[in-house]
Amino acid sequence: MSDWDTVTVLKKKPLKAAQMKTESAVNQARRQGLDVETHSKYNAGTNKQHAPTKNTAKLDRETEELKHKSIDNNVARVIQQGRQAKGLSQKDLATKINEKQQIVTDYEAGRGIPNNIILGKMERVLGIKLRGKDIGQPLAPSSAKK
Repeated sequence: MSDWDTVTVLKKKPLKAAQMKTESAVNQARRQGLDVETHSKYNAGTNKQHAPTKNTAKLDRETEELKHKSIDNNVARVIQQGRQAKGLSQKDLATKINEKQQIVTDYEAGRGIPNNIILGKMERVLGIKLRGKDIGQPLAPSSAKK
């Protein structure tokens, strides 16, 4: 037998799993009458590791029963007066407390959500109490605390 008598059959390579999932491959399988099973996964292909809870959406709508707490107007006024008495701009105060200027702006406008860490930083820089019953009073020196 010679090489001229042998027949070589060329076949296409079988499709890989990723290629079988394409829309054209699924449509071709349907045309051929093959059984096609498709699944749609919830949130597939997104990079969401932590989905926000439903309560977050409710808080954002700010209904009467669920409402964000905001800085009291008295505290906002004391922050603004203390900053001006020290001769600081909002940006300077934000830099000293290692926060964004927008946070200082929100706190002074009474829109900020109270955060004891931020209020504590502001107290130290401004030298004025911003929490508790004697808001606006000068901070006691740290050596007096024992």
